[in-house]
Amino acid sequence: MLLVLTMLWPALARSEALNIDIIYVQQSSNDSAQPLLLKKTPVNVTLAGAELAIKDSNTTGRFLQHHYKLSGIVADNEQQLVSELTARLNGQPAILLTDVSATTLKVVADLALSNGSVIINAGNADNSLRLSQCRGGLLHTLASRAMLTDALAQFFMARRWREWFLISGESAEDKAFAASVERSAKRFGAKIVERKEWSFDTDLRRSAQREVPLFTQGDDYDVVLVADESDLFGNYVPNNTWLPRPVAGTHGLTPKTWHWVLEQWGATQLQNRFYEQFGREMLDKDYAAWLAVRSISEAVTRTASNNPKVLYNYLISSNFELAAFKGRKLSFRPWNGQLRQPIPLVHPQGLTSLSPQEGYLHPSTDLDTLGFDKPEARCDMAYE
Repeated sequence: MLLVLTMLWPALARSEALNIDIIYVQQSSNDSAQPLLLKKTPVNVTLAGAELAIKDSNTTGRFLQHHYKLSGIVADNEQQLVSELTARLNGQPAILLTDVSATTLKVVADLALSNGSVIINAGNADNSLRLSQCRGGLLHTLASRAMLTDALAQFFMARRWREWFLISGESAEDKAFAASVERSAKRFGAKIVERKEWSFDTDLRRSAQREVPLFTQGDDYDVVLVADESDLFGNYVPNNTWLPRPVAGTHGLTPKTWHWVLEQWGATQLQNRFYEQFGREMLDKDYAAWLAVRSISEAVTRTASNNPKVLYNYLISSNFELAAFKGRKLSFRPWNGQLRQPIPLVHPQGLTSLSPQEGYLHPSTDLDTLGFDKPEARCDMAYE
């Protein structure tokens, strides 16, 4: 306790009572197509991480008379979501935490940023949000697809696995992941020797051992990349390929914003606290939401303000750093609002590696070798 008070003393000396209200905006998804109940997405995904972070922030915030509160707007269609958010904002600036589709996020941003709000996207990995649709006032704590596939590409190149066989599903999300894999291959000098699209409705529970080897016949390759965010066939590819090769991507060896196998740097205590409160493991979006709220809390502590624009300007500055159980201090890229962070490469029961890989250098930080660097981003980050 004495240590905490000592660390907080500079802020205590100038503290005044502040209420920090965070509005959680979620577009609920339809998970009815998943027949196995055990694999359904938890109903409180994303929200649970935010709730844990609110609890953490109030624990330290009480010394500074800072009180954090989370309120939610959840709807399954864009029109209802925007209508409720418009009424809630009533033309006033706010702090928003979102888990919505890319198209809905653009509408939410048009509405909220005109009021002087700050938005933190914790639920959407779409590359366009960091490449061309990024804008001042909008931040991202969930890793982009580009960061995820770059993390894999670095690992493959370190192992000299330069020739890739890419299998993609038919959904828009699957194709987006596949496009990101192709970008990473070009960026790091790999070659996609073959690309196929999985377009079958075969029940692979009965026929995987027969169907997948035939599908993966072709020229020699070092690794099979799977792009199946819809989770329709990817689980049946590992150990069933024509050639005995590693499988990675959305299945097999997977890049993650967060995973329960992380134990170093105090991560175990975060994992345990989350499990004790919610009875399940912490997922990518949970961690991204936790990061979002803790980033706001850090900004409030440092600026002694709850004004969204003041908080945003601090978050995007070089002064902001967040300790987040990944062994590195995290910060936001000022050119697209993405949170820099290491990416764990995991299999279902363990950690294989952590990217960026050794030897990948950058003038500023090696974390910027993952995802879109400053010359690539086409963003207007001005926020007056």
